[in-house]
Amino acid sequence: MTTTALSALSPLDGRYAPKLAALRPLLSEFGLMHRRVQVEVEWFIALSDAGFAEFRPLSEAARGLLRGLVLHFAEADAQAIKDIEKTTNHDVKAVEYWLKSRFEGHGELLAAGEFVHFACTSEDINNTSHALMLKAARDTVMLPALDRLLARLTQMAHALAAVPMLSRTHGQTASPTTVGKEVANVAARLASARARIAAVPLLAKMNGAVGNYNAHLAAYPGFDWEAFSRRVVEQRLGLAFNPYTIQIEPHDYMAELFDAHARANTLLIDWARDLWGYISLSYFKQRVKPGEVGSSTMPHKVNPIDFENAEGNFGLANALLAHMSHKLPLSRWQRDLTDSTVLRNMGVALGYALLACDSLARGLDKLEINPAALAADLDAAWEVLAEPVQTVMRRHGLPDPYAQLKDFTQGKPITRELMQGFIKALPLPAAERQRLLDMTPASYTGLAEPLARRWS
Repeated sequence: MTTTALSALSPLDGRYAPKLAALRPLLSEFGLMHRRVQVEVEWFIALSDAGFAEFRPLSEAARGLLRGLVLHFAEADAQAIKDIEKTTNHDVKAVEYWLKSRFEGHGELLAAGEFVHFACTSEDINNTSHALMLKAARDTVMLPALDRLLARLTQMAHALAAVPMLSRTHGQTASPTTVGKEVANVAARLASARARIAAVPLLAKMNGAVGNYNAHLAAYPGFDWEAFSRRVVEQRLGLAFNPYTIQIEPHDYMAELFDAHARANTLLIDWARDLWGYISLSYFKQRVKPGEVGSSTMPHKVNPIDFENAEGNFGLANALLAHMSHKLPLSRWQRDLTDSTVLRNMGVALGYALLACDSLARGLDKLEINPAALAADLDAAWEVLAEPVQTVMRRHGLPDPYAQLKDFTQGKPITRELMQGFIKALPLPAAERQRLLDMTPASYTGLAEPLARRWS
């Protein structure tokens, strides 16, 4: 069978492939090869500037050629590396050989060929490449996806700030809020989660086979290799330098980053489930496109599939992110290879998260508020005014306010007439009594509206 979207084993490369186009070149095998070439090139150029008698500074033309290999790295280049790997059976060595093959016809580069991958272990190249992949994915795809959601939530919070809504704690009627305030709650949580993702430093090391610069010092014993490696990592690659490692960078930052992504995903699962419930209560309607079918047998249905899709894919993302967070910081002695195959799934984990963000965004864009359903629910829940009535009674020293309201309301249908009749009989100052009589479930929203409007 020819490999197509229909025969793809993963839906990320099949059914949902178009939605992940931005992530694919960054976290795929192609993306890993691209970053490996970048790291090898920058290490090579940095070595030429180190002052070694055997490797003088490269000309601007040579530097341009090398950085052009990174800038214009294409699928054909990646395939050429894969073809070399068929012989080497080693993916990083294949990159080294491919890079040297590009030196043909350039005497200056050919003369310095043995300084490609000089003193490096494969993990010097891999760990920096993985960090660069995550940096690009975080900065250009994942954070912008969260920012789009955050902007939409902020717009909803402001637009719906004054729309009253019945709360439900433990699934029971509770003190009213506004739709906008509930959206602002989610936006505030998401902003914090986004900040945690953005704040994780992406670490890298360039210190040899077991983290001690053994080969480096064997070749140039008087050279400050640690300072040199730090400059390459921080100044040339834009990452944070980790001076204490074994053969691998220990991946603690990855665990922190993946945990931060998982926290964002979890709160968005919470929101997707709430929206599913609000749609079920008819608080929101969903716009439909002409020709779309909600059910194969029930023509009236408009199912909340975007929110269900988001919940499912956020869950898949979190399952993978949790495994990577728990597994990657573990390595037997100075190195084992169990991290390698796990790291190849970074794109899968973040791909499911990105897909879920897309589904959630599409679902939000289809929502229309249903003021009639919201108002009807509020008008059927006059029992929620038991809270303000007994609180005002407490202020004025009336006997057993909570017990009185409990006996009056608990387990009983409370209408406007019953609640107002109870209030009229209270020995309260006239102004206080009238204030309670003027109160409705829809007006009893506290600071919900200004809190929603204040969010930005």
